Amino acid sequence: MKKQATNAVLRNAAILLIATVAAAGANAQTSAQVALTGYDSLSATPGTQSSATLPATTYNYYVSPTGSDTAAGTKAAPFKTLARAAKAAIKPGTTVFVAPGTYAGGFKTTGNGTASARIYWVSTTKWGAKIVPPASSVNKTAWDNRGHYVSIIGFEVDGSKIQSGTKWTLGIYTGGSYNVIEGNHVHHTANTIPCSSAGGSAIGVDSYYKGVMGDVIGNVVHDIGPAGCTYVQGIYHSTSGSIKNNVVYRVGSAAIHLWHDATNLKITNNTVSSSVFGIIVGGGDYYFTSAGANNVHVYNNIVYDNKYGISEQGKTGTANTYKNNLVFKNTTYNWQLRNGLKHTATITSEPLLVGYSRTAAMPNFKPSTSSPVIGRGIATYAHPTDIDGKPRNTTTGFDIGAYQH
Repeated sequence: MKKQATNAVLRNAAILLIATVAAAGANAQTSAQVALTGYDSLSATPGTQSSATLPATTYNYYVSPTGSDTAAGTKAAPFKTLARAAKAAIKPGTTVFVAPGTYAGGFKTTGNGTASARIYWVSTTKWGAKIVPPASSVNKTAWDNRGHYVSIIGFEVDGSKIQSGTKWTLGIYTGGSYNVIEGNHVHHTANTIPCSSAGGSAIGVDSYYKGVMGDVIGNVVHDIGPAGCTYVQGIYHSTSGSIKNNVVYRVGSAAIHLWHDATNLKITNNTVSSSVFGIIVGGGDYYFTSAGANNVHVYNNIVYDNKYGISEQGKTGTANTYKNNLVFKNTTYNWQLRNGLKHTATITSEPLLVGYSRTAAMPNFKPSTSSPVIGRGIATYAHPTDIDGKPRNTTTGFDIGAYQH
């Protein structure tokens, strides 16, 4: 009996080894063999539960500040730049692992994944791979993604150290479909650009190239755009998808802005503050439709200490819903809804956050033990974890805002 069990174990191990080698393809390291640090959860595949690992992929490339763009892009011989990796990462089932360090932005990614074999770009240490303006910038976008089924995870985009050339107006931009922008830190972009209708944003999910279903999850966005410039946004979304668990503050216009062809969106558990607008739900300047923003569900958000709170603008539909938000201390108005819509279960009091500040570099937006947001959210459309990977469930109660107590 013992011998049979041993043989079974060896046989199963051999099968697993063969499968692992086959999946690795030309690059011997699989995703599961690369340690990711600083992540408590990842949800890089839309609609799945969060986990601290990525799925193994067939093709794997590596980037390091000490690498070379004439190298093979393997773990032992990594590429040096993200632009070089973008030329290699063009097949479904690819992961690009980016080591901590500083990298020049202003590049474009065009590779397409599939529903069952996404393309993953991941900073191996959360916020360890920092994207900054190049010495001579020729592009207005730090990261321009046109591919479909792409996940961009854990990068820092820092536009503060402008050198020469074209100034960045966009941080992470995606024009493809079924993309995920998750766990990134985007800050100090478009601060010194002229305020014009050309616009800009820290994270942009766009329908211009007919992209659909873009998910923006668990990002920290701040210090975006010239103060009071109505054309520069924090998170700008113009198609379908979701905006969940993000912290957005000190934005020249709106922390979260829906426009163009935006429709069928879930906006849940975000914390937005210290901006001109908190959340704008609207449609206009259409690319492909004139239906307006409809079927937009705004739940469990903290919208605090902005000039305007939550507002519908442009054209909106009758199927939008607003539930269980804390909306308070927005000086001009807290709410502006249309079509006779009403918000429900709204909290109108101080959120009592641990370390809120309009001016601190990184305020602490977590709820204090006496915060009224604790347990006052609802489960509908909530992400399974908070921004730090802490589970949200019926046992602990669903909190309002990006952080679970």
